[in-house]
Amino acid sequence: MSNDSAAQRARVMQDIELTIKDTEALLRMTAHEVGEEAAHIRARVQERLHRATQELQDVKDAAIQSTKEAAQATEAFMKDHPWKTLGIAAAAGLVIGLLISRR
Repeated sequence: MSNDSAAQRARVMQDIELTIKDTEALLRMTAHEVGEEAAHIRARVQERLHRATQELQDVKDAAIQSTKEAAQATEAFMKDHPWKTLGIAAAAGLVIGLLISRR
């Protein structure tokens, strides 16, 4: 995953969290509104808000789990193949060094 993609996802997650907080605040501010229709709309929004909050938490949990699994797989590969790891790191360093020296 590229850094731009990760940054975009982080911004989207933050925007969703802020939207949820703003919606909760709006619900609290309109709690004094009376009427059957207002109560029905408030209940529907609260249910959707609860569902969105839960789904957001599920997405976060899945991302954390995926990251942990990737780190564990990388660590296992490094332990099982230390010379390959060293070779890959050296090759990457060489390529980066060549690219930098051309500037």
